[in-house]
Amino acid sequence: MSVIVISEERLMAMKGGENSEKLLTPSEVAALFRVDPKTVTRWAKAGKLSSIRTLGGHRRYRESEIRELIEVSSQE
Repeated sequence: MSVIVISEERLMAMKGGENSEKLLTPSEVAALFRVDPKTVTRWAKAGKLSSIRTLGGHRRYRESEIRELIEVSSQE
């Protein structure tokens, strides 16, 4: 598992750019999976989800990866 650290400014640019990947907060991911945000953090620590860390230490998750996991889990 790799951790990428980016600045808050870069994070905002990534969220706002047309061609950039949308990043989700632990709360947003938790709402999609209907679990507690702490569960999402545990999944990231266990390597089940990849996360990006901001300079402030906050985790962000790639929306495309999360949507793919939801799609796969709904097919099971």
